[in-house]
Amino acid sequence: MRQSVNRIESITMPPAKRIKNPLATLLEERVRRYNQPSFISADPICIPHAYTLQQDIEIAGLFAAILAWGNRTTIIAKSREILHRMDNAPYDFCKNHQPADLQAMLGFKHRTFNDTDLLYFVHFLQHHYQQHNSLETAFLPKSGAYPEISHPTEKRLTHFHRYFFSLEDAPNRTRKHIATPEKGSACKRLNMFLRWMVRNDKKGVDFGIWKKISPADLICPIDLHVARVARKLGLLQRTSTDWQAAMELTAELKVFDQQDPVKYDFALFGLGVIEKF
Repeated sequence: MRQSVNRIESITMPPAKRIKNPLATLLEERVRRYNQPSFISADPICIPHAYTLQQDIEIAGLFAAILAWGNRTTIIAKSREILHRMDNAPYDFCKNHQPADLQAMLGFKHRTFNDTDLLYFVHFLQHHYQQHNSLETAFLPKSGAYPEISHPTEKRLTHFHRYFFSLEDAPNRTRKHIATPEKGSACKRLNMFLRWMVRNDKKGVDFGIWKKISPADLICPIDLHVARVARKLGLLQRTSTDWQAAMELTAELKVFDQQDPVKYDFALFGLGVIEKF
């Protein structure tokens, strides 16, 4: 971390405004810059922001997160296409659709995600919402489950993966679209989805509609852009961008905010994707 101090100081604030820790200054300033409503329109989080019903927000958010790789403009367009095929009422469609309604799903494709995957997602969501009022419960394993796993979010993501594919007709090809720490994945898209649903800082970006998961337990979404910035800033030593890297980065971010480390996702993403740091 110390190796980056001089470079960090040069891009943070004028000398009169610097504090003892220039990295903390940089991260906090970029969180303030990007964690605001103006961030929404160009980011996939704009998709769930089109809705007010909690279940619609959950479903729209899940699809936007799962499709979130590649160009952001394309991600947003493809997410809107899915929801348009559901008459822009995703909860009602997933819970109450009839077999003939599923014809509207056919022909969808975004990179390697196709209509086979989409049909299974709809099937799972119907199965889940017939028994639960919120998708949050899909991330809440029973007490005592997975005793071999210590971190609560690792347990939740492991549980969600197993639960998601517990239906008899789960296609093998769809498994690549729901990551799991069990296979070492960084689980970037699911961690981003959890950030959206759990963080509640009243800034108008993240929703904070899930109350049974603590922001302190969240893991920072990490992809190649975030990992590159984190390594430049001395926040990440691991060379692989995997689950252990996500855990390592989050542990470093907790030094700056133990209760809400994932707020720095805004800073790392902004530095990497918007500012090309």
